[in-house]
Amino acid sequence: GVMGGFMQPQGHLQVLCAMADYGLDPQAALDQPRFCIQGVDSALGPESVENAELLLEEGVPPEVQQELARMGHRCVEVSSWSRLVFGKGQIICRDPNTGIYVGGTEPRADGAVLAW
Repeated sequence: GVMGGFMQPQGHLQVLCAMADYGLDPQAALDQPRFCIQGVDSALGPESVENAELLLEEGVPPEVQQELARMGHRCVEVSSWSRLVFGKGQIICRDPNTGIYVGGTEPRADGAVLAW
């Protein structure tokens, strides 16, 4: 799973979609650039969406960022250590046909996938 407060459900969905929709293995799914909708507060109601920012991790192509901005999103590119806002995740999956385990670990933090 992906840890990270408000980013947690967003990160889970992004990583799961990368694996289920695009057939990526756990490591490739975790390596993908992420996005985060920041500034939405459910306690304030739907009006809080008007001030939200769309954080885009470095690696999101410039033409994608430009298209999102053209659509009205307030985009902010996030790089370097600030990328920790996108959470941290580790995944272990077991292939139901072979019984083989495959894992992935977050490139945004220290970690390793080890077998014994």
